Amino acid sequence: MASEPTEVSTHTSEAAEADVTPLLHPADGVPELSVSATEIEAAAALLARGHGPFAVDAERASGFRYSNRAYLIQIRRAGAGTVLIDPVSHGGDTLSVLRPVAEVMASDEWILHAADQDLPCLAEVGMQPPALYDTELAGRLAGFDRVNLAAMTQRLLGVGLAKGHGAADWSRRPLPAAWLNYAALDVEVLIDLRAAIADVLAEQGKSGWAAEEFDYLRTAASHNPPTTRRDRWRRTSGIHKVRNQRGLAAVRELWTVRDEIAQRRDIAPGRILPDSAIIEAAAADPKTLDDLVALPIFGGRRQRRSASTWLAALKAAREKPGPEEESEPTNGPPPPARWARRRPEAAARLDAARSALRELSDRVSVPTENLVTPDLVRRLCWDWDGARHVAAAVDEFLAAGQARDWQRELTVPVLAAALQDVPAADDAEI
Repeated sequence: MASEPTEVSTHTSEAAEADVTPLLHPADGVPELSVSATEIEAAAALLARGHGPFAVDAERASGFRYSNRAYLIQIRRAGAGTVLIDPVSHGGDTLSVLRPVAEVMASDEWILHAADQDLPCLAEVGMQPPALYDTELAGRLAGFDRVNLAAMTQRLLGVGLAKGHGAADWSRRPLPAAWLNYAALDVEVLIDLRAAIADVLAEQGKSGWAAEEFDYLRTAASHNPPTTRRDRWRRTSGIHKVRNQRGLAAVRELWTVRDEIAQRRDIAPGRILPDSAIIEAAAADPKTLDDLVALPIFGGRRQRRSASTWLAALKAAREKPGPEEESEPTNGPPPPARWARRRPEAAARLDAARSALRELSDRVSVPTENLVTPDLVRRLCWDWDGARHVAAAVDEFLAAGQARDWQRELTVPVLAAALQDVPAADDAEI
């Protein structure tokens, strides 16, 4: 049963944080990159000779590629050291080539930092953890204000990680030596960091909470199937500047054509055509190539080559019906900004629930979004129509929304009290 934790430990004082040892190179040097099937099999054999959990990280090429695939996988294990695996250049079937590593890694816990970012791309190549420890999530549960890897390593281990190449184009080949050094350092500290943050959570009485969260995160894909967001083009940066249906139609067509090209070529959409250019063209509505290339960005050499494609998209926008008003979610409540007009009692419930959760967050030193997902709170407040046994009804609702046991034990009492303070309206207008 979840209980109130002890006060957040302050044993990592600011003075201790100031005494930092820079970590510039892996203790055993940067390992050779395993590229071929033979090299990857040898890396698996090396890991198999080690013992204990696996420190794991993956590098993607966000901002450069359309896909979210892994372009480098780093693994460290006590007794084995670190291996760096290139999962894209082996020339064979990826699942088959990486299977020896995946099989070895199925034997013990994985330690990752911000696991939700890396688990999908690792699952894509056949690697799934039998158990998981997420040091970033652990830091959140511990109440740390900064939970990036460098900050937590400095705070708990007294080690300084230099800012590196996390935002680099990891699809580049060959990978520069400095990047491989950075990548190896990311897993160099994870095993020690896991031990240190686990001690903090144990001190605070939150180890059980963390265990539930890690298991939920590990199996998230099975109980949270991916959903496709409708009208993704509406998230184009700067779309608020477009104030008529013709302009919105132009944004829609340019965005759609850009997305098709980006997906086909596996290039980040913003590198095909920036959002700012889409908005500029939607506002100007050029009718000729000369008008189009006179606009900022479209006059560049690369965009001139594609000018006819963008002009055709703009023409199609003029010939198609304009987009309907942005549809409200079909499986959830509308944006909270609309609640006061549509269902004021729901807006009052949401305000009360948020206030109660903030107080609880301060008391247990856990961010409100980790106590219970904001979307679940919104759904509860929107759908609530009163109940005779309020706490039991709230608990049932949160359980159906996959809230973990520790979350429900903490939040059900405060949410039930908040809902009771705001009576449901009879026959509220929807």
